Amino acid sequence: MSKLLDDEIRSQVRDVLSGMVHPVEIIFFGNQSEPCEYCEDTRQLLEEVTSLSDKLTLQVFDLKKDAVLATQYGVDKTPGFVILGKSADNLDDYGIRYAGIPAGHEFTSLINDILIVSKRDSGLSPETREFLKNLNQKVLLQVFVTPSCPYCPRAVVLAHQMALESPMVEAEMIEAMEFSSLADQFNVSGVPHTVINSGKGEVVGAVPESHLVQKIREALN
Repeated sequence: MSKLLDDEIRSQVRDVLSGMVHPVEIIFFGNQSEPCEYCEDTRQLLEEVTSLSDKLTLQVFDLKKDAVLATQYGVDKTPGFVILGKSADNLDDYGIRYAGIPAGHEFTSLINDILIVSKRDSGLSPETREFLKNLNQKVLLQVFVTPSCPYCPRAVVLAHQMALESPMVEAEMIEAMEFSSLADQFNVSGVPHTVINSGKGEVVGAVPESHLVQKIREALN
């Protein structure tokens, strides 16, 4: 089987991952009972990435066979995976989800998210942290992307930063072409397109965190 990451990319990723602080575990769900065009490539990509740091581990499961675990982690699409903090015997779920292969520009999102989770620091502004600390309603951010979109990683990482910062926020990258019916449901035409609480609000484009905070605020009112 040929490698997805060439030697130069592997070297660059290894250097970036040397900045990891705490261990991170990725839990991947494939689907052996239904056609899943990108499951094998996604699993292989995650295997290659996790081999580049001793602070990274990967567990592989099946959406149907391991349905209880998939439900526990909020995964209902394949390929799908979650990025978890790992400490001693505990896995900390921050609500950081991916649906679809993190290919093209989205590979940047994957690496950035691993670092953010490893450092256990969202890197958000004090104002945004304060807003998230006072959230008393659940927030679901679904960020629709395509691999060729250079602005999408900013939107994905911002949503995942918010999920890391607040237990009330869950954020999912969704590859719009793999899940086209869901993209159609939310009238996604351009990307990145962030859907807030299943359509209560939306943001089109990569926006500053203050703008996303305002849109979340409006969606909750």
